[in-house]
Amino acid sequence: MDAISFGTDGWRAPLETFTTPRVRAVAQGIATALRADGHTEPVVVGYDARETSLEFAEEVSRVLCANGFDVLLSDRDRPTPLCAFAVVDRGCSGAVVITASHNPPSYNGIKFIPHDGAPALPGVMDRVADNLAEPTALPEADHGTVREVDLVTDHAAACLSLVGHLLDTESEGGTDVDGRDDVSDATTRWGGPGTPPLEEVTVAYDAIHGSGRDTTDALLERAGASVERLRCERDPTFGGGAPEPAAEHLEGLIEAVTEGGADLGIANDGDADRIAVVTPERGYLDENLLFAALYDFLLDNDAGAVVRTVSTTYLLDRIAATHGEVVHEVPVGFKWVAEAMADHDALIGGEESGGFTVRGHVREKDGVMIALLAACMHEREAIDERVDRLLETHGTVVQEKTSVPCPDERKAEVLATLESEIPNSVAGTAVEGINAADGFKLALADGSWVLVRPSGTEPVLRVYAEAESERRVGELLEAGQAIVAGALE
Repeated sequence: MDAISFGTDGWRAPLETFTTPRVRAVAQGIATALRADGHTEPVVVGYDARETSLEFAEEVSRVLCANGFDVLLSDRDRPTPLCAFAVVDRGCSGAVVITASHNPPSYNGIKFIPHDGAPALPGVMDRVADNLAEPTALPEADHGTVREVDLVTDHAAACLSLVGHLLDTESEGGTDVDGRDDVSDATTRWGGPGTPPLEEVTVAYDAIHGSGRDTTDALLERAGASVERLRCERDPTFGGGAPEPAAEHLEGLIEAVTEGGADLGIANDGDADRIAVVTPERGYLDENLLFAALYDFLLDNDAGAVVRTVSTTYLLDRIAATHGEVVHEVPVGFKWVAEAMADHDALIGGEESGGFTVRGHVREKDGVMIALLAACMHEREAIDERVDRLLETHGTVVQEKTSVPCPDERKAEVLATLESEIPNSVAGTAVEGINAADGFKLALADGSWVLVRPSGTEPVLRVYAEAESERRVGELLEAGQAIVAGALE
C-alpha cells in the first residue's frame, strides 16, 4: 500500500509498481468510500489505449461488482471527459478511469471522478487512501453486473448543443449538464436548418494514437468539418514516445497546417482531456494564448468570470478587466479550477497546460468539447487574427518555466524558507503582491510575475515567469532560480 500515492490527478506509476493487486486495493478503497457515503448507483469504468488498460479496467469492474455496484464499462478505450460526462448525465455514483494521460507507455494510472463529474478534491482521495485494502465481497446474490456502454453518442450530442448555445445566445435550450436538461443535436443552430457550422473548415487532427481517435475527429466531422487524420490508429506504444501534445511531438501536425492545406490543427493528449492547437501563422499555439482567445471569443456572446491557475497568463486578467469581469486565481490542479467554477458560476476555467471547460458542461477538462469550440472560434474569425488583436490591445505576453532539482523531502522546508525571505524586488523590479496559495508567486510592478511551486510528480521545484519579452522572461527565470538556490543552501 505504501507504493500507492495520489497526486494532483489520481495515481500514476511505472508498470512495475502499478500492479493488479494495488489496482484492486484502490478499487476497494473507492467502493468502501462510495458505500460509506450512501451511493448505490452504477459506477462508470473507462480506460485509455495502453496495452494493459482494459485488463486493469476489468479488474476494477470485478471489485466494484463484488461490492454490490453495477458497472457501466466503456465499450472500448475512450477519453476521460466522456466518463465524467456519463457520471452526471446518467446519474452515477462516480467513475473510475484507467489512464496515465500523457505519460509514456511504460506507465499506467487510475483516476476517480465523484458523482458531480468534477475532479476529486483531496478530502475525497484521502478517504479512498484510508480505505485501501484487499478486496472484500458481498454475498454473490448481492453482486452487481457489468454492462458495456457507448459513451460517445450522448457526449457528442451534448457538445454540439452546448457549443451551439454558446454561439447563439438567442437560441432556446442548450445543454446544462448539471441541471440534467435534455440534450439534442444543435447543428441546426448555425446558419439555418441543416447547415453544418464547420462546412468551410479543414481540420488536421492528431490523436497521437490515443483515446481521442474516433471521438474528437468524429465530432468535428459531425459538425461539418473536413478532417485530415494523423496518428488515428490505436498503438499502445504511442509510436514509441509519450502521448503529450507538446510542439516537439507534433511536427507532422504543424507541417499539415503551416505547409499543407489544413486551416487548423488540433491534437489531444493520451486520454483527450487536454488540447493543443496549431494555426497557420504561429504553428503551435501557446496554451496561454489559446485560453485567452477562447475567453475573448465566449465574451462576444456571453458574460462571466474566468478561473485560472496561478501559473496561467495575466492576459486573461486584462481581457476580463476590459469587460468588467472578475478573475479567480487558484492553485495548480484542475480540481481547484472545477471548485471555483462552481463557486463563482464562471464562464470558462482552465490552466496553462491545455485543460479547459466552460459553463454548462461537466466541471472536468474536456479536450474533445474544446476542440469543437476552438474550430467554431476559428470559423468565425481566424484564431491568429484574434490573438493578434488581443496582443495589440493588451500588450505582448511571454511565459516560460524551468526546474530546479529539489528532493521531495526538502520541498516544504525550502518553500517555508522562501516565504520567510520574500525579496523586495526581483531582477530590478519592485514586488507589489504575493500569492502563497501554491508555492509563492511574486507580482511585480511592471505587470510581470515569478512563481515558484513544487512539482507534484518530480523531485523539482518549478520556476515560472511571465513578462512582455523573451529577454525579460529570461532575466526573471534566472532571478527565480537564484532565489531557490539560496534557499537550498
